[in-house]
Amino acid sequence: MRVALVAPPFIPVPPRKYGGTELFVAQLAEGLKKQGIDVVVYANGESTVETEVRSLYAKSQWPIEGEVFANLTDMNHSAWSIRDARKHCDVIQVNSAPALSMSRLVDVPMVYTMHHVHDDHLSKFYSYYPQIEFVTISEFQRHRESMPRMRTIHHGLDTNLYTWKDGKREHLSFLGRIAPMKGTHLAIEVAKRAGIPLKIAGEIQPCFRDYWESKVKPHVDGKFIEYIGEADLPTKNQLLKNSIAMLFPIQWNEPFGLVMIEAMACGAPVLAFSGGAVEEVVPPGVAGFICKDVKEMAARAADAAKLDSARVREYVDREFSLEKMVSRYAELFREMVEPRALLPAAAEDIDPLTQLSGENSIAA
Repeated sequence: MRVALVAPPFIPVPPRKYGGTELFVAQLAEGLKKQGIDVVVYANGESTVETEVRSLYAKSQWPIEGEVFANLTDMNHSAWSIRDARKHCDVIQVNSAPALSMSRLVDVPMVYTMHHVHDDHLSKFYSYYPQIEFVTISEFQRHRESMPRMRTIHHGLDTNLYTWKDGKREHLSFLGRIAPMKGTHLAIEVAKRAGIPLKIAGEIQPCFRDYWESKVKPHVDGKFIEYIGEADLPTKNQLLKNSIAMLFPIQWNEPFGLVMIEAMACGAPVLAFSGGAVEEVVPPGVAGFICKDVKEMAARAADAAKLDSARVREYVDREFSLEKMVSRYAELFREMVEPRALLPAAAEDIDPLTQLSGENSIAA
């Protein structure tokens, strides 16, 4: 079996710093390869994932230069990738709506992994693709969609890449985009209430520059509240393994929250607000606590300090291992490929545009 994984073209796979989807694609690709599955990753040319990589764009393009630019770039990359993959792959896995739309042009089974919060416009778009196998990354996400072919596969993590330690931990941490929905300003309030220093790591995207300037930067003094910039993997390890807890005071319905299991892999409990998949990821009293407000989150910092780092990491190894995620994707891919092996052989290289002829129109 040969599988194509089509990542967005903007950030390398794996990412150097920001890039949850790109981290997912990299770890899925390398995990499938270890299971003996032939994998090709379509991503930009700066990608270093240890599988075959094919690229249309040689360089990363982040941050994105406007919505029109982003859409055209993603469409161009997706069309090129899927046209190429149809010639030699048994299954194509995609991670963006433009790539999904290309399924109309090829006769290869396709899997679409949803990485975003629920959006009515996207859900209506998805309804036009009932033949696609949709993967949601949380049960919370799945219950808000209505596509006929859906299953939940939680993200997994290669914990061998993450370090942890026993003993005293020194500070609270915030790791994620510096954005209102991520609650960076609330993490600062929690730290001040708890009297525990806070280290903040994350990208300041242009669209949230005003938020940074007005709600976060005025509190950063380099001592009690410290901003350390974007975090690559070594920086994440250093930040999280020394954290009493990672703060996750979200203000939206989180689709999954990969950073939560990254923190746990470093032995750091998570203090989170309820929202989206948080209840699926954070087991109260085992690897963190779910809090109702800033006051409770500040009070829970003392409880988090008492949690056993080894037990926190063991929880990730048990519930969110890379092996578990990869095995479920491999099972899905095999289900899609095996029935097709019983069908009569088709022509090897039919122009995909001809497949649209005679297609029934869908009433608006």
